[in-house]
Amino acid sequence: MAIGPLKKIAAKRASEICAQVELSADAQRLANDQLSPDAYLDLLIEKEQWVDAIRLLAFALPKREAVWWAAGCVRAHLPADAPPQVLEALKSAEAWVYKPTEENRWAAKEAGEKVGYDKPACWATMGAFWSGGSLVPAHLPSVTPSPAFAPGAVAGAILMVGAQDPAKVMENYKLALDDGLDIANGGTGKRRARGEGAGSAGIAAQRQP
Repeated sequence: MAIGPLKKIAAKRASEICAQVELSADAQRLANDQLSPDAYLDLLIEKEQWVDAIRLLAFALPKREAVWWAAGCVRAHLPADAPPQVLEALKSAEAWVYKPTEENRWAAKEAGEKVGYDKPACWATMGAFWSGGSLVPAHLPSVTPSPAFAPGAVAGAILMVGAQDPAKVMENYKLALDDGLDIANGGTGKRRARGEGAGSAGIAAQRQP
């Protein structure tokens, strides 16, 4: 496939990312210390290790780009009658991407919790909330989230929403990777760029992080 250098990924070696993310035994056997992240992603895609590729990319991307990816993938699967709370949760995650303030980070958490942790939209918001700062209110001693929390939530949102239709799981994962790789190369996500899957709320201006 030869996806080429991905300009949004700072790591020079795939091993830097692999040290942070839990991958399958098959994926681990493909890794070595000389592989770049894009070369390792190429291998995972060639071997159709879609879940591992999604996990790796979630950990490789900067947090804003990763949350944007998660929100876009969830939006791509929204039905026309998506509940207002789900739409609000996605808006809150995207609002944090546009403006990553503490106020927007906490607003994302609150919107996601209203949806519930059994919904992919919630995990997109938690990717924003776990991006940094403290896990407890400002008047309490700071509790820093693990670096694995935010990318783990992003991967969870994408894998969860892609698996909602058992007949199209692999197809959905391939499309998600296509979007994620576009974002990793500085794009908005291919389905966003084509105007697909924006849901009834949509995004008026397709801004990228």
